[in-house]
Amino acid sequence: MKEKPKIQLKRLAEFLECQFSIEEENCGVVDEILKMCSFENLRNLEVNANEKLSTGERNKTLFRKGEIGDWKNYFTVEIREKLNRITEQKFHGSGLKFLYN
Repeated sequence: MKEKPKIQLKRLAEFLECQFSIEEENCGVVDEILKMCSFENLRNLEVNANEKLSTGERNKTLFRKGEIGDWKNYFTVEIREKLNRITEQKFHGSGLKFLYN
């Protein structure tokens, strides 16, 4: 998703059966969606910068670095292994294969 967002957005639209028309692509609709959905844009929205959650924390705390793999800095080895087991259980029989780093 992060490496080739435009291609992935088009694939997602196709999967959802609402492909972009040539006119939409030429007018920059795809680029505008990518801009609006970007990590930086969402992180800096007024609601995420200033609104508070029911816990009293600011929404902004929900956004970390937006980097691939950053989650590893927040989970212990035990939690990672547990999440891997749960994921494999839930997707058992789906044909998906999981590679863990």
